[in-house]
Amino acid sequence: MVKTMKIGFVLFDGMTSMDFARFYEAITWLAILKAKENVTWAFCADKLEVTDDRGLKMKANEVLPDLGRFDLVFLPGGISTRKLRYDENFMGWIQTADTAFYKVSVCTGALLLGEAGFLNGKKATTNSSAYELLTPYCAEVIKARVVRDGNIITAGGVTSSIDLGLYMVEMLTNSEIALQVQRKMEYPYYQVGNLSDTYM
Repeated sequence: MVKTMKIGFVLFDGMTSMDFARFYEAITWLAILKAKENVTWAFCADKLEVTDDRGLKMKANEVLPDLGRFDLVFLPGGISTRKLRYDENFMGWIQTADTAFYKVSVCTGALLLGEAGFLNGKKATTNSSAYELLTPYCAEVIKARVVRDGNIITAGGVTSSIDLGLYMVEMLTNSEIALQVQRKMEYPYYQVGNLSDTYM
């Protein structure tokens, strides 16, 4: 288990902002509540400014950093992942996350993890519309909201990013902290105390 928690949020053109924002809201409570020491994060992209799938512009504070220096690397999904997985320069950058302790995705961010080779022999999930696209990359596609296989944690479609965030909070701390964050987010659907490898 890592002692620090340096989080690298990967942003890219055509991403789905809700995939990112909901996980970001949940996981960063670790710092706000001082539930874990040395929690920091950075917004990382392959250029200074990216535009999501609906025109929202976001600025990165780190451009093409070595993702391996983060303890947790998070990849959102979005329609653009289907093409980005074939972009050699972009995927070369994603592969620098090889030494990151946790590699985490929501929705079709799993396709990027897969193309990078991180899902070999692993169970994983993604948006239900992309199950077939994910199949060649992993040992088994699981139809669930959150799937953990070792230090690879993937989540399903857009709203499952909240479940993923709370799951990670609970996994990194305890049920009491996860419940506290859940209450602050007023999200009644996550089941605290159910840290199985497959969260439905």
